Amino acid sequence: MAKPAFRNSGRSGGSSIFTGVLIGLIVGAVLAVGVALWVTGNNPFKSATPASAPSQAAPATPETAPSFDFYKVLPSDAPSELPPSAAPAPLYYLQAGAFQNADDADNLKAQLAMLGVEAVIQTGEVADKGVFHRVRVGPFRALDEVNRTRSLLTQNDIPATLVKELPTLQETP
Repeated sequence: MAKPAFRNSGRSGGSSIFTGVLIGLIVGAVLAVGVALWVTGNNPFKSATPASAPSQAAPATPETAPSFDFYKVLPSDAPSELPPSAAPAPLYYLQAGAFQNADDADNLKAQLAMLGVEAVIQTGEVADKGVFHRVRVGPFRALDEVNRTRSLLTQNDIPATLVKELPTLQETP
């Protein structure tokens, strides 16, 4: 039997492809770094301080840190005159409804959203009555905002009840 004229020497073309891809990655990385340095204006080969600048600066003296006496910084045990804190401003809410069924509360919230009014659903348990889902609009800080929103709700046949809430003061540690 005759042997073929072209004979594969056992070497595949895979190594030449791998070499080409490797060279391409290296050239691409070098070009990317070069473009990034050119765009940002950074030159890593330039020194941070110019060599021709005269150095006539006086020797730097370290700034002294302020000293604190721990017992002078803390207030004394004697009660001091503190200005009376202003009473916290009340927050106003408009309660558009209270439902035992969560789906009814969601429907009212969606109806309010269609009017452009943002509402929240607060879920709470009422003694001897079960769980209620309150649909509230607010909080408002001023009564004129409350009145504008209430008139919008009234125009769309949604009755609303004014709820005034005083924020609780919490002591800071």
